[in-house]
Amino acid sequence: MTALGATLLMQTVASFMGQCLPVVAPLLTAQAGVGAQAIGILSALTSAGTVLFLAVGGPVLARAGPVRMLQAGSLLGAASLAISASGWWPALVIAALLLGVGYGPTPPAGSRILAATVPPRHRTLIFSIKQAGAPAGGALAGLLIAPVAGWLGWEVGLSIGVLVGVLAALAIAPLRARIDVEREPTRPIGPRALFRWHTLREPVASLLADPLLVPITLLGMSFAVAQGNLFSFGVTYLATNRGLTLAQAGLAYACMQGAGVFARVFLGWLADRTGRAALNLTVQAYVAVVLVAAFGYLPAGVSLPVAAALAGAVGFVAASWNGIVMAEVARLAPLEQVAVATSGSTVFIFLGYVCGPAAFSVLVTMTGSWRLAFLLTAAQLAVFAAAQTVWLARHAGE
Repeated sequence: MTALGATLLMQTVASFMGQCLPVVAPLLTAQAGVGAQAIGILSALTSAGTVLFLAVGGPVLARAGPVRMLQAGSLLGAASLAISASGWWPALVIAALLLGVGYGPTPPAGSRILAATVPPRHRTLIFSIKQAGAPAGGALAGLLIAPVAGWLGWEVGLSIGVLVGVLAALAIAPLRARIDVEREPTRPIGPRALFRWHTLREPVASLLADPLLVPITLLGMSFAVAQGNLFSFGVTYLATNRGLTLAQAGLAYACMQGAGVFARVFLGWLADRTGRAALNLTVQAYVAVVLVAAFGYLPAGVSLPVAAALAGAVGFVAASWNGIVMAEVARLAPLEQVAVATSGSTVFIFLGYVCGPAAFSVLVTMTGSWRLAFLLTAAQLAVFAAAQTVWLARHAGE
């Protein structure tokens, strides 16, 4: 339980800090003198920073240990939010990238800790509980940071994120001696070690260890596009395009994230019960397609109850896939390859987080249509869900 508590805490805090920028986006982008949709560029840069760590950070994680890397990531995230408080666009660009690097250790470090401590029969449930920290952190950001930003200013809101990151890093410090027992203290972490071809290739190559790893990763990547767009633009869309206030949009956003908390635990439990996680995830994708499209069809001047209800529904299915994917990767990969396979899978997933918000931002800028952007988000998920359906049918007897 200590391992689960530590990984859940750090997942929640990492997500909380990562969502601080999107929930103050209307105020932050106005201060920086850019369009509201530019928050998609910052979200894409944040995800790119995470991809950078996942691609080259394996040796650092092996040497420092998962707890130390979770601490370092939390402190880097706090520093990034402090830089963001300047409101200067070039500083925001740098801070967004560093914020993503700080988030980077969270998936592989958490998987490494849990894979070594979780009973196999409860693996999907426990991983889903840990991953529930992601929407929990986002919900807290919507409930706390958005109203504080509207009341006291977005700088004060970001300052809360800084404080939370520092306190979390201090809170898990006592666990290092017990959990970081599999460190490799002599592992090289210089530039030649981090950027050599083997280091860059290993996370991706690890996905070939089992034929199930690639398709489940690709569906996760498609889900990431949808989730990334919803999380990056949800508040901005509701506050600047659908007529809600920032506080109301933050509340609807919290409903979206909060539904994901419950859904990750429930759907993780359901996957364990059915023993068919990949099939469950495919059905979930089809439901998400319908609800993402419906979110794009919200009428102007929509009431808060309607917006919050639909936001909660779409969050239930579009923000609850992560734990199932991570558990499947941990189940399919050899034990000694869990951390590196998680990194490899998460690289592709975070490419979805990079490409989705960036493309969404460009599309809204070029067409002025938020609805079209959400419809295309739903369409790409439908394509990958259909591909997964075909794949499952072909391998049904294996």
